[in-house]
Amino acid sequence: MELIIGISGASGAGYGIRLLEILKETEIKIHLIMTKAAEEIIQTETDHDPEEIRKLADFVWDENDFSAPIASGSYKTAGMIIAPCSMKTLGQVAGGISDNLLVRAADVCLKEERKLILMVRETPLSLVHLENMVAAKKAGATIMPACPGFYSRPESIDDLFNIMAGRALDLAGVENHIYKRWKEE
Repeated sequence: MELIIGISGASGAGYGIRLLEILKETEIKIHLIMTKAAEEIIQTETDHDPEEIRKLADFVWDENDFSAPIASGSYKTAGMIIAPCSMKTLGQVAGGISDNLLVRAADVCLKEERKLILMVRETPLSLVHLENMVAAKKAGATIMPACPGFYSRPESIDDLFNIMAGRALDLAGVENHIYKRWKEE
């Protein structure tokens, strides 16, 4: 199984990083696309270095590399998770504007009817944001706002990252036990 992880320039880079850390411990081959804006956010919000993040993936693609295999529908993957997904990236996905590899890979998932999970990160939401979410949903994406539940009584930011990463992996069909599910002992 191969899965694409995209990290865009929205706040919440820790969500994408946590997904990569979890997937690194599996047999799943990981393709990573990290935008330049994401690299800046990672350095602002975390103690991680973007080069360190790249080492968590099996394949790392530059956001401008349209020759990457994941730019083609003939290259099989199980789908893609963009975490976090900026409103810019959401708008590009919703509008079918594939001007970088991150959005092209998302477009490929939509056209090939593969899973595309967009962990959108913004607040408050404008009407444009909401309409773009509806358009992306109608095209086949799963819209997953970065809104962790609190029934598991998270005690740290890492717990919140685990909740959202685990939920995203559930949606992608990846078995995991990273977070406590509702009424789970």
